[in-house]
Amino acid sequence: MAEKTYEGGCHCGAVRYRVTAEVERAVSCNCSICSKTGALLAFAPAERFELLRGADALTDYQWGKKRIHHTFCRHCGVRSFARGEKPGGGEMVAFNLRCVDGVDLGAIPVVSHDGRSTPID
Repeated sequence: MAEKTYEGGCHCGAVRYRVTAEVERAVSCNCSICSKTGALLAFAPAERFELLRGADALTDYQWGKKRIHHTFCRHCGVRSFARGEKPGGGEMVAFNLRCVDGVDLGAIPVVSHDGRSTPID
């Protein structure tokens, strides 16, 4: 699949972002936060992500080693993306494909990640 620019955001629209990425798969993680929120994730380097609006609407949640910033909208509670360290260094963004405009989730293969046994946060 070719690299593409996507836009997405939270439910109420207070948070909007643009990300350029090659979305070949969606990652379904079974860690405690992903399994409870139902996120289907794709990843991009931080420099390929742009927050268009809503920095003032974001609330940050961290736990464990506090390497990932799980951001969510303080108005509607939706967690549309997270920021953090990628394994091996550098910053990355995990964006929730359920929050991206016009994505056909049925056309994207879903792979499982055992985050419960191999936590990175």
